[in-house]
Amino acid sequence: MGNVMAYSGLVTKVRAMQAKLLTDQDFENIAALHSVPEAVEYLKGKPAYADALNRMDDTLYHRGNVEKVLAQSLYADYTRLYRFAGMKQKQFMRGFWKRYEIDLINYCFRIVFNHYDVPFDLNYKKEYFDRYSQISIDKLVTSGNIEELVENLKGTEYYEPLVKLKDTSEATLYDYETVLEQYYFKNAWTRQRKVLDKKEKEIYTRDCGMKIDLLNLNWIYRAKKYYHMLPPDIYLMTIPIHYRIKVDEFKALVEAPTVDQFMQLLANTYYENRFHAMQRSEGMEQFYKACIHGMYLSDRRRNPYSLATVNTYLFLKEEEINRLTTALECIRYGLTPRETLGYIGGAKK
Repeated sequence: MGNVMAYSGLVTKVRAMQAKLLTDQDFENIAALHSVPEAVEYLKGKPAYADALNRMDDTLYHRGNVEKVLAQSLYADYTRLYRFAGMKQKQFMRGFWKRYEIDLINYCFRIVFNHYDVPFDLNYKKEYFDRYSQISIDKLVTSGNIEELVENLKGTEYYEPLVKLKDTSEATLYDYETVLEQYYFKNAWTRQRKVLDKKEKEIYTRDCGMKIDLLNLNWIYRAKKYYHMLPPDIYLMTIPIHYRIKVDEFKALVEAPTVDQFMQLLANTYYENRFHAMQRSEGMEQFYKACIHGMYLSDRRRNPYSLATVNTYLFLKEEEINRLTTALECIRYGLTPRETLGYIGGAKK
């Protein structure tokens, strides 16, 4: 009864917001459009995006600007949920924001590392990062190189893991992104669970543990299939946490000589049933996405009055934005509706 009372207002808010998510039919309609401005006009008719898009000048209707509005929509939804959350729920949601911080830092690393001739266009994030984040966008945008970027993170929790790489001349963009991913998941696995009660800790442990397992499996597969990496290098890139994959199983997967042998070993792990379902899908990336999607929906169904409801909504919103971003790219390059749907799939709730 306690959880029902604690979450009743928040769950009501989530359900109202979820009703605004796009449908399968919406994605089919968008895939059939011929230009980004047409897609913008379509999204203007959708409650989740109407206000922000109606404020845009029609001369700005190109993919880059629309993607900024989509990102703002996610942050705005986070803000709405945060306002309805209680003190303990807010504490957990502040940890959730770290995912957005990691994404922002990785974006900045890509700009600096690759010497892109574009500005740090982060003003559209500033309102939300000033409110919820330890990271100063005003500092980040002054970064001219890796050393400055890392120093501009001083005073945040990300400085210590990154500064160890700063003086390593051979460190690559991939090294920095790997360190951040590993830091994020280690932090999520340990610190986040401390703020939860027993039942919610069980839910969160399952979610975080499975995500770590599945990310590791995906990374091992890609390392073998596309980059032909050796086991010592694969160990360095994975997250050193094991949930349903036993240590000896993990070792065997990393050290499997071929992709085929890796797949055979995967079929004998905890994820066996999900793996066999993958045989009818498009590969490891789809396997990962399908598992994570099913996990979140299962959590919401089994624990409707818990943080699982918030987690699932934010996950579905991110999925929607990722699909929309991909759809805009497909439309921009003139792909057929069938080809676009092949990339984005439908909206899954």
